[in-house]
Amino acid sequence: MHPVQEHKYQCNITSSENPAVFRVKVPTDHLANQVTHALCNNEVVRRQFGKVEVFWGGSLAEQIEFFGKGVADLILSKESILLALRADATHNYTPIIGYSSYSAFFISNKEKPKLNKAYFLDKRIGLLDYPTSRSGHILPKKVFKSLDLDITNLNITYVSSHDMLREKLAKNEVDIIASYWNGQKDEALFSKNYIAPIGDNITGSRWYLKLSEENTDLACAIQSVTKEIAQAGGSAYFDSLEEFWHCSSSPYKFIGGVE
Repeated sequence: MHPVQEHKYQCNITSSENPAVFRVKVPTDHLANQVTHALCNNEVVRRQFGKVEVFWGGSLAEQIEFFGKGVADLILSKESILLALRADATHNYTPIIGYSSYSAFFISNKEKPKLNKAYFLDKRIGLLDYPTSRSGHILPKKVFKSLDLDITNLNITYVSSHDMLREKLAKNEVDIIASYWNGQKDEALFSKNYIAPIGDNITGSRWYLKLSEENTDLACAIQSVTKEIAQAGGSAYFDSLEEFWHCSSSPYKFIGGVE
């Protein structure tokens, strides 16, 4: 396994002699690329930092390293991990944007998935390659375990994003994927008759910012950046984002998700 430090994007802010580095931790390469571009072009970030580093990788060990030890200035993670690591009290991580609770499914494009052992033995299965994803990794593997299936005997293809899972299913490169249902976007490609639920009311992730002082300009800039990235994918799921900061007018302030 490569050390996480090899999995990163970075940019130096032009003409800045500021030594401060803004470090970010996200689960996937695709998201890291998006975040790097957005942050490196944000005027508040450029004013306060001389360099941006965006690390990507989905293991729990990396979450503990970046979150529990306060290495990341901004991290996408679950509230349960924040609480387990006491990262809010120890490093003053504050929520910026929260994603809604959701359900997870096996999705096929030819038939309704059957949750039995024989069904999966000859199927080409698409999963996400980061182990902290509940819908794309944890829950489907939990189903396999409950059916007494040996993972090593299954034909599993791992990809880096939910979009890539859908592409492979639409191109018939896999028979079944594990993901959330993406509203009208999925209905244009697949049949809702061909999904099988594997988890309900899954708590969404949150973006957390390490705030050591009342840096409201930075909090609002990060809320704007992360919201724009979330909604850029065109998923109805991201229409109900929870915003934790009041940024539409001065004074900017933390509102804990209630305007």
